[in-house]
Amino acid sequence: MAEAPESEPVPSSSENPIAVEVKDDEGPSAKKRKVSDNEASDKLEHRLGGILCCAVCLDLPQAAVYQCTNGHLMCAPCFMHLLADARLRDESATCPNCRVEISKTTASRNLAVEKTVSELPSECKYCTRVFPRHSLQHHEEKLCDDRRYKFTQMVFDSAPKRRYLDSLVRIVSSVCALVVAALRRSYLLSEVCQAPKRRRYRRMTGCRYLCIGCPWLGPAHEAAAHEAACTHPHKSAADVLDLMAERERQAREATLVYSQILNLLSYEKITFTDLQLKPYRTEEFVHKLYYESSRFAAFTHQWVVKAFVNNNQRDPTQSSQREITYQLILKSKCVCAVVVQWLAARGPWGEARLAPRLAAHSFRDDDADAPPLPLPLADPADANRLLSNKAIHFRLIMFLSSK
Repeated sequence: MAEAPESEPVPSSSENPIAVEVKDDEGPSAKKRKVSDNEASDKLEHRLGGILCCAVCLDLPQAAVYQCTNGHLMCAPCFMHLLADARLRDESATCPNCRVEISKTTASRNLAVEKTVSELPSECKYCTRVFPRHSLQHHEEKLCDDRRYKFTQMVFDSAPKRRYLDSLVRIVSSVCALVVAALRRSYLLSEVCQAPKRRRYRRMTGCRYLCIGCPWLGPAHEAAAHEAACTHPHKSAADVLDLMAERERQAREATLVYSQILNLLSYEKITFTDLQLKPYRTEEFVHKLYYESSRFAAFTHQWVVKAFVNNNQRDPTQSSQREITYQLILKSKCVCAVVVQWLAARGPWGEARLAPRLAAHSFRDDDADAPPLPLPLADPADANRLLSNKAIHFRLIMFLSSK
């Protein structure tokens, strides 16, 4: 290949097309066809998308990529789902292409495919601009001008010190109005000169009547037209009060569990137990999978935790949505009732985040089993990750109520 002379600059591939020589079979003369660099890259990306896709879901992997011993690729969620299905069926997991046995020890990560997939372009779901896949999530969460924003709601108690609070509300409202006006002038509706054209930046915003139930969400430059035609300000006072009462109820429920946990931390008797639930099979005709922990001591009593997979279904393998329920059982005899409250949390060796959820039960000799409760996974997809492991790990925090 001839090198370009130093005196002549090399043309940029993004501006000038590439000349590709194509020989005609009918004659000795050669025809030249010009193919732009963008068309060539689009075709290459399309071919790579078909080659590097997952063998199960036929989609490009989002994060980790696993492969069997023969090199067939699987994304992390599908790989965990195959291992979970095999655990539920009490069988060995196999590759969907070559049927070779796969496990966490035999399968390996393919770092080259992960890096290649992370460099492929993908569109932002808000502004439809194209970014590499490794930076797309950061752009959608932090940098995109059209992303959705979350605003907090301030609640003032107007019963005591009404005069001071009224003045404070007016001051805060004035400051917020000034800040919003400044932001709207400088960011929301400002035009930034960019060669060779001018670009207008937009931000997603909600209706000013959101506090009384308007669900509208759209670009900031369309907010004025919507607010002029919005029907929520014309609703009756009874409808507005009902909507505000519902919003206040939802806000109280969201913060109630945290206040309850803070109150329980003042109890005298609190225990922390890191549990390891191992898989077992029932002795019924259908050998259903369940998990059970070893006996552990708490508050001078012996306890056991059992867990079940899709307890309301006879065959959990027929459903792609998995739910794990756990049950706290008192194994020792008690003279009087033992009132216990507990909280399941992620332990030191746990692999799944758990949402805060409190439970309570009064244990007696005739009622030593607490009702089954769903394991509060922050991400429901983590159920397959837990089932793919040899054991389920989480921490149990128990609080003994005072007599």
